[in-house]
Amino acid sequence: MDKLRELRAGGGGGVPDARRRETAQPLGSPVRNGIVMRPLEGEAFPPDMSDSTDSGEKVKTKLMSMWNNVRYGWTIKVKTNFSYDFPIWIQGVCYHRRNEELTKELEPLTDSDRRLYTMELFKRDFASKVWLTYRREFPQLAGSMFTTDCGWGCMLRSGQMLLAGGLVMHFLGRDWRWFGNQTREQEAFHREIIGWFGDNESSPFSLHRLVQIGQNLGKRAGDWYGPSSVAHIMKDGMDGAPEFHPLLSQVCVYVAQDCTVYKQDVVSLCTKRRRLSSNAADRDGSTENWCSVIILIPVRLGGESLNPIYEPCIKGLFTMDHCLGVIGGRPKHSLYFVGFQEDKLIHLDPHFCQEVVDMTPRDFPLESFHCMNPRKMSIARMDPSCTIGFYCRTRDDFNKFCTTVTEEMLRQPGPKADYPMFIVSDGSAEDCKLEGTMQNQPERILRVQHLDREGQLRPLGGPQEDFVFL
Repeated sequence: MDKLRELRAGGGGGVPDARRRETAQPLGSPVRNGIVMRPLEGEAFPPDMSDSTDSGEKVKTKLMSMWNNVRYGWTIKVKTNFSYDFPIWIQGVCYHRRNEELTKELEPLTDSDRRLYTMELFKRDFASKVWLTYRREFPQLAGSMFTTDCGWGCMLRSGQMLLAGGLVMHFLGRDWRWFGNQTREQEAFHREIIGWFGDNESSPFSLHRLVQIGQNLGKRAGDWYGPSSVAHIMKDGMDGAPEFHPLLSQVCVYVAQDCTVYKQDVVSLCTKRRRLSSNAADRDGSTENWCSVIILIPVRLGGESLNPIYEPCIKGLFTMDHCLGVIGGRPKHSLYFVGFQEDKLIHLDPHFCQEVVDMTPRDFPLESFHCMNPRKMSIARMDPSCTIGFYCRTRDDFNKFCTTVTEEMLRQPGPKADYPMFIVSDGSAEDCKLEGTMQNQPERILRVQHLDREGQLRPLGGPQEDFVFL
């Protein structure tokens, strides 16, 4: 009963009232039965100004930035309900009054008290996720006049959130919560992780650096970034991250090829990265020849819309301990999905424009990097193009991940077993390509292109966006 009272009062780990914070929450005070969200459906894409120095173009860019600031700065309250009767899954954790692992401390409380307690635990978990949104008035992006990413940077922000989630899981653990008693070490890691995503040129995963990396893929500031492109940008960003901070040598990023996770490629990457950073020890002092890995799997789960056969599999992902979430959203509107309840996906939305935070002071404010208001979206509205993320700390974790997705996710009865979201394969990608060449077998994939209204083939979006169905 004491634990429940603490949560209701906002102490001892509960979500505190906004009036008790140093600054107000960006989306308003926490609302039990409602959330705050922007009123608009789409995005505006400002024209590219990277090569222009004309004063008229500068004014145009300024006006577009001002319009986006207004557009994504407006908020209205919209009621979002979470049922007490159905379980809520967030990255491998189930919140429900019948979950004995969560409610065993509450005996002999009533069923109503269990409902309130588990809902507060869910809110605490969600509010601990790192929330990265549009920012304005940051230093000008190199090669452009942009000082804001409003209207075009949402997929990069979603990728940042997924990567931040992996780093939180690595340095702080899955059970860490922002609200509650923290050690000095936890507070330092929390602030350090957020600092790695600061909007300046000196941060390893800043928008500035990601845009610079994206130039290698033919992307520029103001362009639309797809989930597959962002996956490769995150990998390149992590590859060079140890130059910014030695702790980042403990984690690497693997991007699956053609919807396939090749075991040998992951093992080679993790052991090689570990050897290169042999002077860096894990937080637990382990000397295992293994570097923790974030696995990113770009997939396309349908043609113009999500194929319904994948809906149970998508929800199944969020029941896995290794799951970091999914970056995707709905068409031209990126979201970061972290869980589900019934047929609704729970997500963090980057479409809220906030002032850039000066991270020079050691005690810079953290409130704008956490969202108090969980949102839901029907899974049927999900864009079929997305990237799935997983985190494996040790080699044993990776082996368990391979077993779980193979036996529970990819070998289910029914039609979804014939068309899995992705597969796990022994060997390496190069070995498989060589074997296929030697056997002179035809390519056993279906490449998908769409027709326009006149019946003509639409051009492909580029090599990084050319998804395949197995």
